[in-house]
Amino acid sequence: MSFAKIYTRGVLGLNAPLIEVEVHVSQGLPSLTIVGLPEAAVRESKDRVRSAIINSGFQFPTKRLTINLAPADLPKDGSRLDLPIALGILIASGQLPETNIEQFEFVGELALDGQLRHVSSVLTIALACQKQQHKLMLPTDNINEASQVQGLQLFPATHLKEVCSHFLGHTLLTVATIPPTLPIAIHNTDLADIKGQLRPRRALEIAAAGGHSLLFRGPPGTGKTLLASRLPSILPPLNQEESLAVASIHSIAQQPYQFGQRPYRSPHHTASAIALVGGGSSPKPGEITLAHHGVLFLDELPEFDRKVLEVLRQPLESKEIIISRAARQITFPAQFQLVAAMNPCPCGYAFNQDSRCQCSAEAIKRYQNRISGPLLDRIDLHIDVPPLSHQDLQSDLIPENSETVRQRVTQAYTQQMQRQGMSNHLLSTTQLEKFASVCPQGSHILALAQQRLNLSARGYHRILRVARTIADLAQSEQIQTLHLSEALSYRSPFQL
Repeated sequence: MSFAKIYTRGVLGLNAPLIEVEVHVSQGLPSLTIVGLPEAAVRESKDRVRSAIINSGFQFPTKRLTINLAPADLPKDGSRLDLPIALGILIASGQLPETNIEQFEFVGELALDGQLRHVSSVLTIALACQKQQHKLMLPTDNINEASQVQGLQLFPATHLKEVCSHFLGHTLLTVATIPPTLPIAIHNTDLADIKGQLRPRRALEIAAAGGHSLLFRGPPGTGKTLLASRLPSILPPLNQEESLAVASIHSIAQQPYQFGQRPYRSPHHTASAIALVGGGSSPKPGEITLAHHGVLFLDELPEFDRKVLEVLRQPLESKEIIISRAARQITFPAQFQLVAAMNPCPCGYAFNQDSRCQCSAEAIKRYQNRISGPLLDRIDLHIDVPPLSHQDLQSDLIPENSETVRQRVTQAYTQQMQRQGMSNHLLSTTQLEKFASVCPQGSHILALAQQRLNLSARGYHRILRVARTIADLAQSEQIQTLHLSEALSYRSPFQL
């Protein structure tokens, strides 16, 4: 026959739309034309495909070849289209049969000798392929990544000749039998490394249990960064679905990822807004999305450009990032846990009237005003981290380790999932009325606090969410006065 249709996948954000590779062989001067918005890597595939076909023992047609990548209005990028293009040419030229080809999708980059090379974004493609109930043929180097998707038949191959031999019926490729990896978190840090700082440790536990955002403030060397780096070690474990979502994001961004590990991203304060939210002509995930289901730690918060920090405001509320371009919009998930650390002044020592601080009141105010009020209002817990005393540093007491704290956190998290199906920080105002009931005396305290602290409606609801988490840690169905008082203490202004 002179026509063939092969299925493959493109990558658009975190989606993998189906692409039909249509190949037509007709009479005319020998030529090869690729249409359908191919980008540079796709246009260059014609040379790789020609050499791969010849070096695999087949004939490259000396006729007019037209290859259409449908849908025509979707930009096609990457080298993953090499294999489907080569198979389309072989089928259209009559060198391969068309039998059962419609049940498969194909991805793979071809070397000049026909070898199949690793391609990116395979996990996203595998998830889309599984929903379509197709079989996936891919390079052997990608099999471990794609095998995380359960219920998908995978056919790994190392050479174009193996793929052709399968459809010719000579030597059939076998379905991969690699079991999916269970989500297992491996922690190289432990909360037991931190001496003293009982109040910041308590705030860290509350933040982990309810998914709340957190701001540490104190002089240099008090353990702010150390505390933040231990947060992933006490977070509840990821389930299979969450692990796949995180792994898919890192696959698209071509970032290494340990399956089952909660992400911990700590961008430098010179990072741009695009680095945080993502973007580019072909939008890629930024630090916010790479921290999905994990922690985004911003050290030296006031040193970030103010315009960069302001991009955090929307995703902290909506839990997603929408990147708009002239042709299309792409949505990236952004359910991250923000943890930030800052000094109280430019020199760092304006804490409890420390005599080392030489900053003027105006300089301190200017330094703290680098962080806008709306952003601070979106951070649930504001914690002072004081200097450690000599007794704390040389104490023989062994602090609680991460495993002990994680058990309490997981118990509280499980209680939230059973009660409302989500973490406390995601509760809407309507759900707060249903699941965050306050005792009568607590309601009076909350009303008084709202008046004295000038709480916004957002701040009011965030205190309720934190109090709900504190009650869960105490295994209490109702928010009591003690829980509410502790939540309010994490919202009060910093003491200088």
